[in-house]
Amino acid sequence: MTRLDKQPPTKSDLLADAVRISRLAGKLLKDRLLTDFAIDHKGEVDIVTEMDRSAQDLIEQEVLLKYPDHGILAEEDLHIQGSDGFHWIVDPLDGTTNYAHRFPVFSVSIAVAYRNDVLCGVVYNPVSEELFTAIRGEGASLNALPIRVSKINSLNDSLLGTGFPYNIRESSHTNLDHFKEFAIRTQGIRRCGSAALDLCFVACGRLDGFWELNLKSWDIAAGALIVREAGGVTTDFEGSALEMDGSRVLASNGHIHEQLLEILKISV
Repeated sequence: MTRLDKQPPTKSDLLADAVRISRLAGKLLKDRLLTDFAIDHKGEVDIVTEMDRSAQDLIEQEVLLKYPDHGILAEEDLHIQGSDGFHWIVDPLDGTTNYAHRFPVFSVSIAVAYRNDVLCGVVYNPVSEELFTAIRGEGASLNALPIRVSKINSLNDSLLGTGFPYNIRESSHTNLDHFKEFAIRTQGIRRCGSAALDLCFVACGRLDGFWELNLKSWDIAAGALIVREAGGVTTDFEGSALEMDGSRVLASNGHIHEQLLEILKISV
């Protein structure tokens, strides 16, 4: 006899659990923000804190307790294959450098996918207690209220967001040229240090566009869905469908997308 708990979860079920788990991880991070915690280096400037790992452990335990057959892909070397096609794409602490400096801008990002399709996403800022959510085909919300991208249609009137790659000291493939070109063509550029939050700021109209290089699936899976469900557009720098490898990420309100692409193409 088929057990009821073996029925596939609905998108709403998955979102509710992702919200619950993100709040638990966010509370842990917020409670420890002003305490002492260990900081290790993964590279010259790429760091990981004790709290990245603690938040990830919490998320892993909560997911597998409820969904033991689900896979998990998370930033800190966690890859559980799973057996039923569902997998969770997790950045337990997006904005690690900010967190390590006690700069209070960071987030928990959780997306749930079935095979190659992201079904729902959550980005939670525990300091501001802003919870961005989306279900594929059902729109995006901030603290349960619907959100939409901005109506700005001119690059000249836009405010953009970006971030810089961790290997900026060694790599010749950076966005510094992009930064220069956009700085003289827009009203300004902001760099908050959390790509997941930047994407959500596009979704709710605080930013009109965002671009970045060398991101990973856990940085963008939830935020990109939230942008699209809020009426925005996500592509790579050539205008093709955005891949989850995050190598070249562009998100916008849609109205200025072609203008952004024009600058990215000539300054690559």
